[in-house]
Amino acid sequence: MPKVVMYTTAICPYCVRAKFLLEQKGFGFDEIRIDTDHAVMQEMVERSRRNTVPQIFIDDFHVGGYDDLAALEMSGRLNELLGLPEEIETDGPT
Repeated sequence: MPKVVMYTTAICPYCVRAKFLLEQKGFGFDEIRIDTDHAVMQEMVERSRRNTVPQIFIDDFHVGGYDDLAALEMSGRLNELLGLPEEIETDGPT
């Protein structure tokens, strides 16, 4: 299973959305709070070349922020990156 790392802060609504999306998929992640440790914030900036949160990584692949994560979900690529089976759409109960 791939490892997901998400750099966040306590008061970031996009972080909340990203965490919710991954939790809905039943996929765990490591959350690294940058607002409690300046060195970790520097690590995030060096790793992502961005200074906004969330910054999300799946293994060594830099997803980006919440909008990037949501775009992967909409395109169907998120499940592939997470190693999850494709979702099957249904017209309702059978």
